[in-house]
Amino acid sequence: MSTRWVHGQRGSVSIEMAVVTPAILALFVGAVIGGRVNIARQALEAAAYDAARTASLARTAGEANEQALAAANSTLDAQGLSCTGLDVTVSAAGFGVPVGQPATVTTRVSCTATFSDVALPGMPGTVALSASFTSPLDTYRSRALRSGTTEAVDPSAGGVR
Repeated sequence: MSTRWVHGQRGSVSIEMAVVTPAILALFVGAVIGGRVNIARQALEAAAYDAARTASLARTAGEANEQALAAANSTLDAQGLSCTGLDVTVSAAGFGVPVGQPATVTTRVSCTATFSDVALPGMPGTVALSASFTSPLDTYRSRALRSGTTEAVDPSAGGVR
């Protein structure tokens, strides 16, 4: 079977490839950006988890804020995510709850991930991401109260001392 070219279709494959190639490249870059957004979101969720767990081990609300920020930065560095405008917010109201009662600490980590190295014109170069996590405070561990004093529980005495 022989292939015959119709005189009016000569070079049409080149034109079709010139039209289809940018669409294929845009699809590929879109998939890369989608994957990077997903990885960045997972890294931010891990940072929020680590920040909350670290803050829940602190003795005071001030220590919780400092340690949560350090934990979030460490996790994001380990994940290879560079964020602009990193914001770590710690809701440390649980430190004011008397010892012996359940309390929690919540962290919210927000940042803007940049994709300018792979973005095409018309595609987003940055994406704002945020994640939060709540971690329980140890019910029977001493905590700093508002007045700066600490309260501890003596389990053998059955109450607060």
